Amino acid sequence: MKTNDTKERWIVFSDDWGRHPSSCQHLIRELLPHYEVIWINTIGMRAPKFDRYLLTRGLSKLLSALIGNKAMTADGDTRLDNLDVKNPVMWPWFRTRIDQKLNAWLLGRCLKRILADGKSTRVITTIPIVADLLPLAGIESWTYYCVDDFSVWPGLDHQPIEQMELRLLRHCSNVVAASEVLRERLHRIGREASLLNHGVHLDFWAVDGEPAVESASGDTPVFLFWGVIDPRIDVEFVQTLLAKMDQGVVWLAGPQQDMPPELLGLPGLKCIGAQPFARLPEIAAQASVLIMPYVDEAVTRAMQPLKLKEYMATGKPVVVRALPATQAWADCVDIAYTAIEFADLVCARALSGLPDQQGIARQKLRDESWCAKSKIFEKIVRAA
Repeated sequence: MKTNDTKERWIVFSDDWGRHPSSCQHLIRELLPHYEVIWINTIGMRAPKFDRYLLTRGLSKLLSALIGNKAMTADGDTRLDNLDVKNPVMWPWFRTRIDQKLNAWLLGRCLKRILADGKSTRVITTIPIVADLLPLAGIESWTYYCVDDFSVWPGLDHQPIEQMELRLLRHCSNVVAASEVLRERLHRIGREASLLNHGVHLDFWAVDGEPAVESASGDTPVFLFWGVIDPRIDVEFVQTLLAKMDQGVVWLAGPQQDMPPELLGLPGLKCIGAQPFARLPEIAAQASVLIMPYVDEAVTRAMQPLKLKEYMATGKPVVVRALPATQAWADCVDIAYTAIEFADLVCARALSGLPDQQGIARQKLRDESWCAKSKIFEKIVRAA
């Protein structure tokens, strides 16, 4: 990182930079020309399971800690000159106060080294595990960017995570919520939040003409979902779609975390694994319909799925589950309430393509750029 003493310094605690582009990464990337940013990679909040995923993830974290993140930040974007990625050692449990205090000590060592120069610093976090760091001196403000309801997230130890989030909310300078449902939840807890839903890079997702590569299987049509494949996927929606299809294939693109076992081995379903973010527009170009078969539960009702606006930006037909985040775009996508309705809509759109009215309605995406969202985020953070 090329240090620039004239730039205000921001420290961000969040997911691994460059691993899976998150809303926080999109916002910060837009603001990098104006700030010195130190991004602190943190471990996930799921209790470790001794399986293949843990081994792969653990080796990745160890490698990052040893050699840094030069490969992840060397993508030719000159804005990254103002970015420094840290990989502190962390303890992979948060269940007890001893676990939490150990992690606070480990993260605190990293934070204190950064703050030793006395430079004015603002801190942003997307995760509540930093709650015990708030008393540290030398920080001008703490902003909690709340992107999910961790109290209902599958696979987490909900009680200790909730306790850490309450401590964070009690003492942080301000709060930003990614959805109206999240903002209402925070209000019930007793903390007001600014609403900032997600943006989209329209040019990145626009793919004209024929796809760069043909479907490896030759199966058509292709019904595509991308994202984490976990218990938020509605098994009934997927099974009903597979039963309804006369031909074609359903692709699930993304990492698997506690994937519902009922999905394993279903005819017509292919899990194509995690894909590089830069390749997703090319993969989307091969699809006839983009699908979002989420369950209707508290965790999904609180979500503001990044992929929703990304899906629409591709120009492809989109069929989604009825959720608070999708209802606002009812004129741009097809919304299903039942598994049968979902399957019927997907198959119909494979034949008809994107309706003209939906295409016209999607013009409002022009006002949803990450650049515009980042300016709003900047004002919120600096007003703390």
